[in-house]
This record gives sequence, structure tokens and C-alpha cells, in this order.
Amino acid sequence: MDAAPIIKIENVTKEFERRHVHTMKETLVWSLTGRRDQITERFRALDDVTLTVNEGDTMALLGFNGSGKSTLLKLISGVLREDAGYVGVRGRVAGLIEVGAGFHPDLTGKENIFLNGAILGMTKAQIENAYDDIVRFSEIEYAIDSEVKTYSSGMFLRLAFAVAVHTDPDIFLVDEILAVGDEPFQRKCLKRVRQLKEEGKSLVIVSHDLDMIADLCDRGIVLEKGRKVLDTTVREAVDYLR
Repeated sequence: MDAAPIIKIENVTKEFERRHVHTMKETLVWSLTGRRDQITERFRALDDVTLTVNEGDTMALLGFNGSGKSTLLKLISGVLREDAGYVGVRGRVAGLIEVGAGFHPDLTGKENIFLNGAILGMTKAQIENAYDDIVRFSEIEYAIDSEVKTYSSGMFLRLAFAVAVHTDPDIFLVDEILAVGDEPFQRKCLKRVRQLKEEGKSLVIVSHDLDMIADLCDRGIVLEKGRKVLDTTVREAVDYLR
């Protein structure tokens, strides 16, 4: 029998509320002019999406802004919950999706490594064994004993990515990998992601860099306005989007 999928998405729907006003004054004006029922509206970010990911799959989520890519990634990671349908995940999930999730600004970089590692399912012994490699990879040894709230956005991203790639994940999720740090650090991150691929890890990646996606992934899912419109090879998916 074939092995069970490592990720299973069945008929998943996710909705959000969009507000058209942002101040009390605007709310009052809209209410007095008979538009109270238009202050907010529901919109469907994902609409009846079904797909599976098997062990070792390297999958790109493609689509224009607002297509639902990041929402689907957050559902797989557990950052969000579906409104309808089913999301099932086997194994340890890690990645760079919701920057800041699992990090506390008042704790030092070192303390946050232990906190975030624990949230991602590592034992204290596992974190201690990986600690030196995490710090070395992040390239922020000089600030590791400083509070994270003093970090620049680049330093923060470096540490978050370093922790994520050292958790030995079964599934690695990335939203815009090339947003991480400067160009040399981006190249190092891409190299590490390729190593995860070679190790047989499952990858799900969102990026607008179609050349990088075509080089890194084997499979492409195209979303349009929350619906899956294509599930094929990454080359065909990239050509379709272009």
C-alpha cells in the first residue's frame, strides 16, 4: 500500500472579515449615512481546496497577491484554523511563516532559541546539542545575549530561520524565503533548504521568485482567488502563471 500523505487538505474553506472603516469617526459617519451594514464584509480567502503532500514532496504554492497562498501555509502550520473542511499533518512542522510567532521580545536571543525550539517540539537536550550550530548559522553571536526587542528586522529573521532549519523538521514551510537578510545570507538559506530536500524532507514554499521556485521545487499548485486551479509539475505551473 502507498504511504499515507504527510499533509492532507480536504475541502478546506477559510474566511476573514474585512473592515472598510478604521476610526470611530468613520464608523459614526457610515452609521449615520445608512451604511452600517457595509462597515465590515466577509471574504473567502480559501474556497473548497483539496490536495495532498507526500513524504519528500517539494511543492510550490503559486498565485498572485490575494490568491490564498499564505493563508494555506498558515493552516498547514497550525497558525490558523480552517472554518470548514479538514487539515491533517503528520510529523514535525517548522519554517518561516509568521515572523515573531514563538519569540518573546523581552527575552534574549539565547532564551528565545530554547523557547522557540520547545514550541517546535524539540527537547531541552536536542536544543542544547543544536545551540552552537543555530547561533553560528544566524551569524549574530555578538547579540545572542541581548533582548530580541533590540534586534533589527534582519537579525530577527536570521535567528528565526536558524532555529527553524535546525529542528530536524519532517515538513518545512517557507513564505518568501528571499526576504531573509542580505544576499549572502539568502544564499546560505537556500543552500540549507536544498539540503533538507536532499534529506527527503517535505517542502512547501511560497515565493514570487519563479526562477528560484522552478529550480527548487518539483510540483506546483496554482491558486486563484482562493481556489485551486492547477496541480502539476512546477515548470507547467510557472509557465501557466507567467
